[in-house]
Amino acid sequence: MDNTDLKKSTQWFRRYFSLITLGVIAAIVYMIFFSDTSVVQKIKYQHIIDSLRIEVEATRDSMLFYKELNSRLSTDREVMEQIVREQHNMKRPNEDVYTFTTE
Repeated sequence: MDNTDLKKSTQWFRRYFSLITLGVIAAIVYMIFFSDTSVVQKIKYQHIIDSLRIEVEATRDSMLFYKELNSRLSTDREVMEQIVREQHNMKRPNEDVYTFTTE
């Protein structure tokens, strides 16, 4: 590259880009990509928020199921007997119980 080509390119650069313009561009690039409020961080945080919302919904469903089961256990003896027999593999004298395990 010639010295004249270098001089022309620096003149063009100086004409269209001042120090203030470069500073503003650098600040915008920093804010978009490298700061705590960057676009990449916001996408990461949104992904975490979405996964936590899904987890909260799953936990809420489980909580409602067990709350309803608990209320049924305290009021209905047949349900209580069924749950206890299923969990502890208990049987009545005249019945056979088969347990299946999944592997």
